[in-house]
Amino acid sequence: MIFDIGTVLWSALGLMLFLLVLSGIRFIPNNRIGLVEKRFGRHSVKSGFIALKNEAGYQPEVLRGGLHYLMPIQFVVHTSPLVTIPQGKIGYIFARDGEPLSAMQTLASNIITNDFQNARVFLNNGGQRGPQRQILREGTYAINLAQFIVITDERVYYMPLSRDDSSVIQRMVEVIAERDGFRPVVIKDLDDKVGIVTVHDGPSLPTDEIIAPIVGQDTENTDTYHNNFQMPDRFLKAGGQRGRQLQVLVEGTYYLNRLFATVEMIQKTTIEVGTVGVVVSYTGTTGVDLSGLDYRHGELVGKGSRGVWSEPLLPGKYAFNTYAGKVVMVPTTNIILKWIRSEVGSHNLDENLAEVSLITKDAFEPSLPLSVVIHIDYQKAPLVIQRFGDVKRLVEQTLDPMVSAYFKNVGQTRTLIQLIQERSDIQRISSLEMKDKFEHYNLELEEVLIGTPASNVNDKQIEMILNQLRSRQIAVEQIETYNRQEMAAAKERELRETQARAEQQRNITESEISITVQTNQGKAEFQRAVQQANQIRTLAQADAERIARTGIAQAISTEEQVAAYGGPQYQVTQQVMNRFAEAIQQSRVDVVPRIVVGGGGEGGSTSGSVMEGLLTMLLSEKMGVQLNKAEDRERNPETERLREEIRKSMSENRESPAADSPTDKKQ
Repeated sequence: MIFDIGTVLWSALGLMLFLLVLSGIRFIPNNRIGLVEKRFGRHSVKSGFIALKNEAGYQPEVLRGGLHYLMPIQFVVHTSPLVTIPQGKIGYIFARDGEPLSAMQTLASNIITNDFQNARVFLNNGGQRGPQRQILREGTYAINLAQFIVITDERVYYMPLSRDDSSVIQRMVEVIAERDGFRPVVIKDLDDKVGIVTVHDGPSLPTDEIIAPIVGQDTENTDTYHNNFQMPDRFLKAGGQRGRQLQVLVEGTYYLNRLFATVEMIQKTTIEVGTVGVVVSYTGTTGVDLSGLDYRHGELVGKGSRGVWSEPLLPGKYAFNTYAGKVVMVPTTNIILKWIRSEVGSHNLDENLAEVSLITKDAFEPSLPLSVVIHIDYQKAPLVIQRFGDVKRLVEQTLDPMVSAYFKNVGQTRTLIQLIQERSDIQRISSLEMKDKFEHYNLELEEVLIGTPASNVNDKQIEMILNQLRSRQIAVEQIETYNRQEMAAAKERELRETQARAEQQRNITESEISITVQTNQGKAEFQRAVQQANQIRTLAQADAERIARTGIAQAISTEEQVAAYGGPQYQVTQQVMNRFAEAIQQSRVDVVPRIVVGGGGEGGSTSGSVMEGLLTMLLSEKMGVQLNKAEDRERNPETERLREEIRKSMSENRESPAADSPTDKKQ
């Protein structure tokens, strides 16, 4: 088979052309970008690195994922990965092309062209070459790696062009790593830290300044608000200067470009309760001296000015920049200064103080330990620092010589024994006399305490004097002890007597109660006996009176009867006759004998002898009744009185209707 050579050649040429045309097709994966390089063209890049006018060179635009057609041979596509910044990380950018940096710049300004994904816009708007002030936060970016180099914590994104690029990039990586620049600045609230910022870009500080003032804190003016140094271009636009900044960072997270600013962590200034902080500012404007022209001990200025601030910091925590000044702690509680070599007060201000060496009036040389209590008014604390710098210097350079000299003078006017015995008076007088001296230094003297004078190591005489005083006091105390013991013995004896009496008190009480009971019983029995005697006496008197009255009444009645019958003899005779009659009646003897035997003569009659005798006796006694009655009345007048009363009552009874009773009638 014969082939036409021409046809074959044309076919091969056509195939080659077809393949050449197909070679212009470029496929870019979605996770990568294409960097376009133009190999030849009508013009070459005259300045810069990126071909902004379609010249030969690296083109500013990048190809994203997909199919793209470019002229074969003329264009070369370099694929690169997308730039990825992890969460919580920072990416740094280095521009290969752009405007050169000025002499005052360390980093490139990109306040307008802050979009690094469009190289053409960056370069056309004055983007500067070199390390950029702007940083990349978390995310994925399609960046032209021919124009920009992106440095992250994990890798460096760039398209190698020469060996010099590698060395420059490596130095940047080392600097950023040393400053821990791939992570944001995090200040935790538990750490009580303060961030001191040092800016490495911008105009320098004046020669008389050591720290840059605060700028750009006006939130209303967004052009100058730099958000705590996180917007470097705005910070510089607001007038910020390089160097250590007066403004500090407090708790929070800050994404700072460590090539622009570094952060040093320091502790917050803590002012404890019982102290105040006097600020000595190293920066600020020159203020007016508030202490007056007559006070020539430094300047006392207002807050924010250079010098000693007139207002102290009260207890609390402060985010104070210790590079801009210092805070002198001044205790406001009572300060105890001990002039004792082996003891130190709680404030450690007296660690260099020792006992005061004295020479007494009697030429002894004791050492006098002292304790002085002072107080510093918190409002006067700035004056103390203005004059002395700190409290310890005040103690060592002023109070120590002043107090020592005072007590040396006191020691020369008193003997050793007086110094010991008059310690209370010396304390009181010294407190009053030294108060004015302390007030001259803006201090308040609270109290002066004096210890016991002690002898030096080689001086035994003072110890001898003290031993004598001790012996004398021991003797006095022994006498007092003996007296107290004697009193105690007497008290003990009284106590024992009291205890014994208390033990026998029950018996004593029972006996006393028994005596009382018996006495009361005797009195009761005596009263009963008296009452019984009175009763018996009364009853006896009543019975006697009753018997007397009855007897008298019977006597009167008998007397009346006798009077009625002719006298007592007649009454007796009547009674005899009545008895005789009753006897005759009971014996039933005849009064007149039934048989009468008579004799002769008068005296011989026996029948009338008894009756005649009775009648004779009745008549013989009748004449003597009146005489006997008169004699009886003269013998007993009381009886006569009773007789009269009874006789009267009887006469009244006779006159009354009851007198005619059956008994009376019978009689």
